[in-house]
Amino acid sequence: MQRRIALSLGLASGLALLAAHGQVHAQSPSPATAPEPALGDPMPDRILTLANGVTVNADIAYSVIPGYRPIILDLYRPAAQAGPLPLILYIHGGGWANGHTRQSGAFSDFPAVLADLSARGYVVASLEYRLSKEAPFPAAIDDVRTAIRFLRANAARFGLDGGKVAVWGGSAGGQLAALAALQCGGAPTGEDKSNPGQSDCMQAGAGWYGVYDFATMPQAIAGAENAYLDCVKPDCPADRVRAASPAAHVDAKDPPMLLIHGTDDKVVPAAQSQQLAATLKAAHVPVTLEIIPGVGHSWIGADAAATRAASLRALDLTFRFFDTQLKGRK
Repeated sequence: MQRRIALSLGLASGLALLAAHGQVHAQSPSPATAPEPALGDPMPDRILTLANGVTVNADIAYSVIPGYRPIILDLYRPAAQAGPLPLILYIHGGGWANGHTRQSGAFSDFPAVLADLSARGYVVASLEYRLSKEAPFPAAIDDVRTAIRFLRANAARFGLDGGKVAVWGGSAGGQLAALAALQCGGAPTGEDKSNPGQSDCMQAGAGWYGVYDFATMPQAIAGAENAYLDCVKPDCPADRVRAASPAAHVDAKDPPMLLIHGTDDKVVPAAQSQQLAATLKAAHVPVTLEIIPGVGHSWIGADAAATRAASLRALDLTFRFFDTQLKGRK
């Protein structure tokens, strides 16, 4: 008992001493409350400014579906912006099961790549989507279309030109980008049907080493395909395989496409890009096919120099393609 009294007296003396020196503050005000559950985000704007003056609005929620996490995108805008700018959407890869908005291939700082693209005079959106273990096909492509409608609905807010939109992706993102470019214009599908008055069509599409026809795709990534399609190949329903295959949706109204692949790709063979290019040409759709020798998936070559050279070549071709299609530059 005496020990407890001594401790209490010591604590009281210590607090009195701190108070005398101004180190004890009054109790903080009680936190604010709402009359009903407060579901909003009190820190919605996370804006970064990069070295080249490009600003990034990070983690913008473009779709909120009950039962799922908010689905987000990063938005890049150049420092000097006079009037609305063309929009480019980037869709990450990862076998439909992994990946995020700030990663692509061997690029160690992919946000810097997207910022360089934005600095050329574009609004650039890099978006997440529901992964295959969260929700299989068609959830991911539904999310991509939701993002396009969201961005067009907020064109004035983000300073973008909704009439000049392109999509770009690599690997699984290449499949999603091609599917978004080659099949559009229907009523919103899936759980999020917001902004129904906005088009999900676009003016150009670019795909890096994507899967474009699941029917002709070998079994190299069977596990990833099965999870994404929610069935086991080769026993998947034919209509489901067709619905997920960009090559099955080609018609003469499709926008110009750029397809780039490596000769040594053991994950997704270059034949996937070659087949889609042939299908587009047969439908009289403008298409550019570039096959980079000596590199595989993600532009990985025999050494770091080969990987870097192929990565930069693909990037240069892609940037120049967008300049031609969205700005009329040669």
